[in-house]
Parts: sequence; structure tokens; C-alpha cells
Amino acid sequence: MVDQASLRERFRSMFGGEPRLFAAPGRVNLIGEHTDYNDGFVLPIAIDRQTVVAASLRDDRTIRVCSLSTDETLEFDLDAEGKGNRGVWLDYVEGVARVLESRGHRLKGLDMLIDSDVPVGSGLSSSAALEVSTGLAMLSSSGAEIDMMRLALDAQQAEHRYVGTMSGIMDQFIAALGREGTALLIDCRHLDASPVPIDMSEIAIAICDTNVRHELASSEYNARRRECERSVEILRAALPSVRALRDVTLVDFDTHGHLLPDPLFRRTRHVVTENVRTLSAAISLRGGDYEKVGRLMLQSHLSLRDDYEVSIAELDVLVELAHAIDGVYGARMTGGGFGGSAIALLRRDAMDEFASTISGRYREAFGRDATVFFTTIADGAREIL
Repeated sequence: MVDQASLRERFRSMFGGEPRLFAAPGRVNLIGEHTDYNDGFVLPIAIDRQTVVAASLRDDRTIRVCSLSTDETLEFDLDAEGKGNRGVWLDYVEGVARVLESRGHRLKGLDMLIDSDVPVGSGLSSSAALEVSTGLAMLSSSGAEIDMMRLALDAQQAEHRYVGTMSGIMDQFIAALGREGTALLIDCRHLDASPVPIDMSEIAIAICDTNVRHELASSEYNARRRECERSVEILRAALPSVRALRDVTLVDFDTHGHLLPDPLFRRTRHVVTENVRTLSAAISLRGGDYEKVGRLMLQSHLSLRDDYEVSIAELDVLVELAHAIDGVYGARMTGGGFGGSAIALLRRDAMDEFASTISGRYREAFGRDATVFFTTIADGAREIL
């Protein structure tokens, strides 16, 4: 957990003055992977790990940012030409500022000190937590009216234009608009969200970090998006109303899937079936049918492994180990893939056995540790008063 008192004290020591504090959470996706940029459905929660920004106004238009995670201070001038795609963490912060300014906000200069306990590269969306928390700090400090949905969209655009990752809206949406005690079933086309309450007195949510770091801006991630777009182009010859893979039903796929060469056939099969699984999981969670949710999670993982090809051996082993533990309903990889974390849904009385078994068996398999922790469901971005 980020020590807010220590962060305030560090800020005073570095920059002087009294800062305001803003926070945005990481997220874990229960199910619905690689569907958001296909206009589909996702079911994430905001977790109790967060990025916290201490910020105070300057008398110029410079944004000076220090990250305690990297022990690095960087800055940019809002009146100078913007830069991006440098491959440094400042791209996320500057990208948000540039997008906000392009929409007519006149931002003020800030000193910002950032701390976070969302592990980078873990598949828990540390990037969206950084974008949304710093965006909220910049808007609030400049006296702008806050629209959390608009902030999520602007943060997504920043990632597209200044980082180079063509991410969907899920990560920024849940970071900005998450709700304590509920998952959000998000319709990524219409940007509607339905709360799905989760009774944490009955179940636990475990996150298992492989400690294999991924790069969402890598060619593989963006390649999957291009493959999905190409599938839409091909299917549109038979299904003219299709705008995105979200519009392809199971019947449509069974009838016209033969038009798609491999691997487009398998990429499309994953997205079409994952949307069905996500909607079914939301219904099952509302009804407390955790056994069915667990089966859907496993099906999701196998589809991500075999059809979408974004899993790795470490994630596969974590999922296999989890499913062998009594009291575990289900497990799957979560996030973009190529590393990162797995998520498991389990009974609360199985938590101790789960943590010890996963840690020991993973070490036996790979000669290094996985990080296992349990999370609660947190609120989205906010000012800490």
C-alpha cells in the first residue's frame, strides 16, 4: 500500500509547499480478454493497489514529474512541441497532457511526485493507473470540470498516440470509474457499464504474478488487433452489417468462419466465444454460481492459449496448478498476455493452501518465485482528501 503520509512528506522535501493527492487503481479482468478493442464485453474490477500522485501548482507551464519507482525526475513544457513514443514512462504523462490540451483545456504547470504499488508489466494495468491519476491531477489542479468518462477516453488516446499501444478502453475505464464491491460489465462499443456485485465474504480473488514482464506496445499485441480488423474486412463480404468482431454471432461464425484463413479463423473464434463467455459469467456471478464462472474462466484461458496465442508456459502452469487445488473455482491468464499475471477465484477457506501451493510448485517448475496476493475490489480514480 502506498504510504500517503510519507508521500506528502517526500513532496514537501523535494518541492516545498503542500500537495494535493490523487489516486487511480490498477485492475484485474475477471474475463473478457482482447475483446475491448473489438467493441466487445469485458468484466474487470479495480483492485486495491493504486498509483498515487502528489501535485502542486507552479507559476509557469512546466510539468515536472518525479517517479519514486524509477527514482527519476523528468519534465516537459506545455508551450513547447509535444513528444512521444520515446519508450520512457513520461510518454504516458505527457501524452495525457497533450490530449487534454488538444481538447481545449488550458493546463497549469505542476510539480508531481508519483508512487505506486501496481507492479509494472504484471498485466494489472499500471499504465492506465498512471494515465488516469496524473490526468485527474492536471485537470483538478487547473480548475477544469471533471468528466471521468471523458478522462478515460483521453487517457486511451494518449496511449494510442504517444505510447504506440492500440489498447481498448477497458483499462482506462475501470481505472476512472471502478466501484468498490462490484465488477463492471462494460460494453466497449456503447461505453455502458452494469455493476455486478461480488460478495467477498464468500470468495477470494487471487492474483498470481509470473514476474515475467511483458510489453503491451510490442508488435505481437498490435498484430492481434490488425488480425481482428482484417477478419472483419473478410467477413463483411458475407455479413455487410459487421463493424467489429463484436457483431459476429456464434451462428455467423459457424456459417461463415470458413472464409477466414488461419490464424484469422482462430483469432476470430476466440473473440466471438469470449464475448459469449463474458456475458454468461456476469449472469453466473450475479446468481452466485461460482462453479460455472470457474469453468468459463478455464475455457477463456484455453482459448487465449490456443486460439489467440498470447499465453506463455508460466501462465499455463499457474492455471494448471490453481485448478488442481481444492476450493478453487477457476483460473485464467489476465491482461494482454506474453507475461504478466493469472487470476483465480476461490473459496476463502482455501486461501492459505492456495498461496503456499502456488508459490512452492511454481518455484519447482521455473526456479524462481511467483508473487501471489489477494485483492479486494476498490473504487476508481479520486482525490484523496
